[in-house]
Amino acid sequence: MLSKDLAGLRYTKGHGTENDFVLYADPEGLRPLTAEIASWLCDRRAGIGADGVIRAVPADAEAQARGASWFMDYRNADGSLAEMCGNGARVFVEFLQAEGLVSCVEGQPLTIATRGGLREVTPCPGRYSVDMGCAPESPGPPVWVGVPGINGMTLGTTFRLPNPHVVVAVTEQELRRVDLTDPPELNPVLPEGTNVEFIAIRGVEDGVGHLAMRVYERGVGETRSCGTGAAAAALAARAIAGEGSPNHWLVDVPGGRLEVQITPTAQVLLAGPATLVAQGTIL
Repeated sequence: MLSKDLAGLRYTKGHGTENDFVLYADPEGLRPLTAEIASWLCDRRAGIGADGVIRAVPADAEAQARGASWFMDYRNADGSLAEMCGNGARVFVEFLQAEGLVSCVEGQPLTIATRGGLREVTPCPGRYSVDMGCAPESPGPPVWVGVPGINGMTLGTTFRLPNPHVVVAVTEQELRRVDLTDPPELNPVLPEGTNVEFIAIRGVEDGVGHLAMRVYERGVGETRSCGTGAAAAALAARAIAGEGSPNHWLVDVPGGRLEVQITPTAQVLLAGPATLVAQGTIL
């Protein structure tokens, strides 16, 4: 049994806008995060329950030379690897601080290593801001998306941040009706899989855009929030709005609100809360 293999493992449960994670520190590199371990820990009936597992392990020499002490080893609930997790990055840094593994100063970025490259996470009052990288100059090839609750196939916009995303614009009524019990149908099929975001643009006020989003997350299913998905949604909404559209977006998800900004240098910044809720030990 996996519980016996993991006996004594101390873990923390946390979430970012209710996108939840099991986290554990492995400073000696003795507790590898396998697909089997991740899927068992994420099982909401037989395990702890989460959308994904994050293991804190020392970064490799190259990343450390570039200022990152810790690598965010992340797997989805089904055990598959993901390039990056925007909500997870915030919770990861909150966890590192709680474990005494880093010391953060408000307003000063901390560099972490991820499979999608190095990322800077900056503590702000009541939240963190994550540098998601440079916005793509243009969307990728369009993909047709079919899902129960919306008649026919709808054309989606693709982005990579660095996870793959397909963003579909819908009405508020359609957003409520969308059934994400099963993966949306895609044409063409994307062999590596993708996250699929459904967004309803609510308008612009005082130069700030506002949208609502639901997401089917690759390797998980429908989640209460998705950080990289919120960033992709803001980029898609900006493209739909056209010239003069805002670079600052509020993204409402079932688990709360995220904030996305595109800087003059085309950097995409994701801001939101990070909450640690419990600690435990595997029996």
